[in-house]
Amino acid sequence: MYRGNTVGVVVPAYNEERFVGEVIDTVPSFVDRIYAVDDRSTDRTWDVIRSYATRANKHDRNEPETPLAPDGGEQADHRVIPIRHPVNRGRGAAVKTGYERALADEMDIIVVMDGDGQMDPEIMTSLIDPVADGTADYAVGDRLAGPTHWRGMPVWRLFGNLVLSGLTRIASGYWHIRDPQNGYTVLSAAALSDLDRDRLYDRYGFLNDLLVHLNVAEKRVATVPMNARYGDEESGIEYTTFVPGLSFLLLRDFLWRLRVRYGSTVVHPVIVLYVLGVVGVVAGTLRLGRRLVSRTKPERREVAGVAGGLTSLAGAMLLDRRENERLKVRLAGEPADSTDSSASRESREALETRESPNADGEAHPRRRDRLNRENRPGREDR
Repeated sequence: MYRGNTVGVVVPAYNEERFVGEVIDTVPSFVDRIYAVDDRSTDRTWDVIRSYATRANKHDRNEPETPLAPDGGEQADHRVIPIRHPVNRGRGAAVKTGYERALADEMDIIVVMDGDGQMDPEIMTSLIDPVADGTADYAVGDRLAGPTHWRGMPVWRLFGNLVLSGLTRIASGYWHIRDPQNGYTVLSAAALSDLDRDRLYDRYGFLNDLLVHLNVAEKRVATVPMNARYGDEESGIEYTTFVPGLSFLLLRDFLWRLRVRYGSTVVHPVIVLYVLGVVGVVAGTLRLGRRLVSRTKPERREVAGVAGGLTSLAGAMLLDRRENERLKVRLAGEPADSTDSSASRESREALETRESPNADGEAHPRRRDRLNRENRPGREDR
């Protein structure tokens, strides 16, 4: 337990036999449950998970070793819960499996910590704090906060993450997110319960899809600077399918978000500006293309059409950013953003006041109900 909240850690793993055992071993002691989810690995990942789980549960309970069921079983009283998918379903599906078990076990806060050993357990509390405070619903590590943080990240990964960061900002509406591909995340159980979890993407791209769903549900997101850690682990991403698949996913999510957030009643200026921008850029580009093919000089109005379209797109993005400023959580010591208007600051402060403890120091109702429950039998307050 951490600051009055039960904490579950989901460890998704696929072919991580060299690293997943150490990940399980190094999860901080305040964590109540660890859900190690093997996505039907082809190596010894499952054997390693079961071995470490058996040892950890024996040590945690100070009891004789208890054999685990072949598929992980229920083990309601164990700290480490091994779970195995019957077929490979994808990284997102593994996280969703862990999420469901954590909700069933009534965890208050759910951390995701990949089984590849890239995530430092020592900084877990930094990620949990904004959610435990009640000021954020979701927190994600940020390896792109500055050169000191991304040092050690391969150049090609840095470039790819920067590109995906830009695309995800547009699709999700969280314009302050710099590292959406970072799998080190913390989510409150209350926020997770508000999402349509069956709709979440099952494979790589889950993190981007989750951000869009969080935005539609108007959940607050914090980013926490952390250093990139890379060893000799190998990426399981197949880029020939990942890039086109994620591109389509982001486009679909972007259109869905605009429809739900801005298109439910009257036509919103964000939608108008995006439509005008796309039409202007596409039409103008086609005209300029014909000019180039025919080797004739472009007319001024054709160039102006493209420029006008780009201006409309920029206006749509700025307005969308302003609309979502209240969902941005600024951590203590974080410098103010020049685009953070006084109106958006007031809106965000009002939202945070509604969710944070009241003037008497009393927790908000959901947390107060949780704190008033008796501790579960067999668990100690860590």
